[in-house]
Amino acid sequence: MGPESARKLAEINIRTPRDLAATYPRDYKDWRRPASVGDVVRRALGRAQDPQAPESAEEILIGRVVRTSEFRGRIPIVSAELEDESGTIKATWFGRRGFAGKLAPGDRVFVHGRAQLKRTGKSTGVELNVLHHRILREDEAYVGAVMPVYPAGKELSSRAIAGIIERNLDVLGSFLHDSLPPAVAAKHGYGSLLEAWREVHKPHSPESAAAARERLVFEEFFGLALAAAARRAQRLAGGGAPQLRAAPGSLEAFEAALPFRLTGAQQRVVAQIWADMGRSSPMNRLLQGDVGSGKTLVAAAAVLLAARCGVQSALMAPTEILAAQHAARLAPLLLPLGIRVDALYGSMGTRERERVRGRFESGECDLAIGTHALIVEDVAFRELGLTIIDEQHRFGVAQRAKLRSKSRAPHTLHMTATPIPRTLAQTKYADLDLSIIDELPPGRTPIETFVLRGSRKAMAYEFVRKNVARKRQAYVVAPAIDESEAELTSALAELEMLRNEIFPDLNVALLHGRLPSREKEAVMGRFQRGEIEVLLATTVVEVGVDVPNASVMVILDAHRYGLAQLHQLRGRVGRGVARSYCILIAPDDRSHVERLQILADTTDGFKIAEEDMRLRGTGEFAGTAQAGEIDLLGDVVQDFALYMQAKADADALLDADPDLSLAEHRAARALLEGAADARAVFLSS
Repeated sequence: MGPESARKLAEINIRTPRDLAATYPRDYKDWRRPASVGDVVRRALGRAQDPQAPESAEEILIGRVVRTSEFRGRIPIVSAELEDESGTIKATWFGRRGFAGKLAPGDRVFVHGRAQLKRTGKSTGVELNVLHHRILREDEAYVGAVMPVYPAGKELSSRAIAGIIERNLDVLGSFLHDSLPPAVAAKHGYGSLLEAWREVHKPHSPESAAAARERLVFEEFFGLALAAAARRAQRLAGGGAPQLRAAPGSLEAFEAALPFRLTGAQQRVVAQIWADMGRSSPMNRLLQGDVGSGKTLVAAAAVLLAARCGVQSALMAPTEILAAQHAARLAPLLLPLGIRVDALYGSMGTRERERVRGRFESGECDLAIGTHALIVEDVAFRELGLTIIDEQHRFGVAQRAKLRSKSRAPHTLHMTATPIPRTLAQTKYADLDLSIIDELPPGRTPIETFVLRGSRKAMAYEFVRKNVARKRQAYVVAPAIDESEAELTSALAELEMLRNEIFPDLNVALLHGRLPSREKEAVMGRFQRGEIEVLLATTVVEVGVDVPNASVMVILDAHRYGLAQLHQLRGRVGRGVARSYCILIAPDDRSHVERLQILADTTDGFKIAEEDMRLRGTGEFAGTAQAGEIDLLGDVVQDFALYMQAKADADALLDADPDLSLAEHRAARALLEGAADARAVFLSS
């Protein structure tokens, strides 16, 4: 291709032949059988009678030109009356200057466009807005095809990309390397990768395209699952971790020292973690638990075992607020058990920082709690045996690895309050063991959730006032800091209104991510002490803010958030004994209200997470799309069953041939050895 086409492809991240070979259609249009004019008109009239139906729909037909007309304005419009034996229809081309001279009465023309009922003055008729056309010779038989639709760029249409790929099919095919073992392919009745790839780009039918796509997706998932299984096997075989074995009765003794009993889910998860820590292979476990499920208590049990076995623990949290809250909760639990706790923050003074570092290095500290300050080079430990990473998705792969590098092979516990759907956990976190706390401790206050349309926002603020009168506190969450984002409520503008018009007699403060760290800490400190009655904030309060006296959460423009994020925000209330409420404010639109109603109907974070991922897709879900991840043809929600098949085959392959040394597994081994092809970019690494 020429340099101009190459430049346009580069703008949509297609820079090499391999990139182009991996550019797949996002959809197909079946242009094999054109409709009659009469059928197109009937369908358009039917849609006009149905309030739930879309106004227009794509259609293809072949008609003969009866007459043409042209409007020569700033945007030229060419119209033609087309007919076949079933009737006539008006076809319109927009923005095609000079096109009228190329279309003459009597011409046979194939057209593809959107058909809908149009009312002009007193006349009503069906009109086809033409997107593509081709003038046919008089004796030319129409040969239809299934047309691939590619993700387009600003300067490059789907048809242009399709043309480039079709012209280069033979060349691009040479960049494909079949990594699926022959026995696995035969088991599922799959042909070669090249055959499936050609069928995806130039299909004979929608059914053959779907079958070919399944073959490509299976191989893609097989590579993912094989990389995860190989990494897991390597970790288990590598050893080097301290074997931290609990003495008989340790769990009962720990529970007896607590002012309350562990839930059944907490007991189960602690047993899983302690079993992992007793092995010489490093633990790599992801602990999921909804807001308030008691993950901190489970972490305390892990720290206790480490300390009893003579090694140190380090807990890293993404913010100073969250790290301080962990320290405030864990110290009272662990100090009576003789476990020494210290905290290290970036905001500490030099003298205090040196003192704490010295305690880490000498072994006087059993549990180090901190932020990114824990992973700087001058922080060292006498013997670090356990690392705990809270809200682990907020740290990069390199940051998590840096904490683990403070020891040879420490056990690692990842924690998250963001419920991860089963489908996503099985794929994206495939090389971790999963523990789920699916039971809330007794006494947790259920949160009542209501969806309110924007015109009734005043009712929400009146409700806030009533709760503040009962000596409670409230959050108001706004998605934008200033007026730069059209259609979003500005936190600054809302602050002025709350202070001057709505709550002039209350103490209202603003918290957002652009504030300096010290100022953020100061605002949160005042809110935690009860000095601030209404805290207006952006989503900076989503994770780790614990104010038991806060009983109302009002979320403005709630339709702008994913369900999982709204659930996280909602979890900032209901942390004390008072009844708590979450009010979601959104436009009076049926689709918005129905989606948000899911939150009003359930407080089960895992159900919400599954629904959120179904609605939004895996890339958007809970901020899981990260730099360095690759695009997949497969979708872990829609194709989950296929992934599980591929995973079973990958696991069986490694069980039978751990080194992939057999000749028939050479391509699979090459897949793992080639970093670019292995697709092993896991968040858990």
